[in-house]
Amino acid sequence: MPDNTSGFQGAGLGLRRALLGPLLSMDPGAVDFMEVAPENWVGVGGRFGRQFRTLAERFPIVLHGLSLDIGGPDPLDQDLVRSVRRFMDEFDVPLYSEHLTYCAADGHLYDLLPIPFTEEAVHYVADRVRQVQDIIGAPIALENASYYAQTHTDLSEAEFIGAVLAESGCDLLLDVNNIYVNSINHGYDALGFLDALPLERARYIHVAGHYDEADDLKVDTHGTDVIDPVWQLLAQAYRRAGVLPTLLERDFNLPPLAALLLEVEQIRQLQAAAAAGRQQAVGER
Repeated sequence: MPDNTSGFQGAGLGLRRALLGPLLSMDPGAVDFMEVAPENWVGVGGRFGRQFRTLAERFPIVLHGLSLDIGGPDPLDQDLVRSVRRFMDEFDVPLYSEHLTYCAADGHLYDLLPIPFTEEAVHYVADRVRQVQDIIGAPIALENASYYAQTHTDLSEAEFIGAVLAESGCDLLLDVNNIYVNSINHGYDALGFLDALPLERARYIHVAGHYDEADDLKVDTHGTDVIDPVWQLLAQAYRRAGVLPTLLERDFNLPPLAALLLEVEQIRQLQAAAAAGRQQAVGER
């Protein structure tokens, strides 16, 4: 399997407005790409728009949406998708990803909620994904989500994810922190779950921190440092899926940029170790 097929590579960081000043003065080699939520930047002008354009000239940009509502009951927001397509064309964006969740029902719910793991839901979501991909003109990637309760499960989570990807033709955004959080909250083996996913469809990886509510309850917050078991799971993901581009997600409790760049560097070290291991394995065949 090639290490990267997505038009971007390496280790990236999310673009947050609170970090705009430090990011603009950051060394060009500090990160390999930046990720933005299109809802926060489409149509933005003025000072913020100029600053975004400056960063987009320096770093590849990828998109991770917040409100596509791919599994929800409301009609797809095709105006949103068309605006995303225009944004991708303008800034030469190689990938648009979203969450395999729903987030609206007669209005935005401001939360990412789990879709029932059923065959009916597979067909429903896959049809909506195909509509989005027809507008975007390329496969999108859907992220395995964290969740805290599930209303109906004819399929396992991994089976549901695999069926949606197979029927829709979309790719996988592999979030290793979500796997870890779910494995604790729902009592399953994280590596076993990783192995059950269609990793040949993985195009991109997220890694993040979470909040420890209790020993058996973790909350996906993106507000703390990445912990050792999640770093270890990321290393295992590289062994299984290849050295895919990987984003450090941090949404609040933002430390100084230098601290975030240390975590970006840790991603790079894991990527380098995994690439060296793969080369050695090939040489020993």
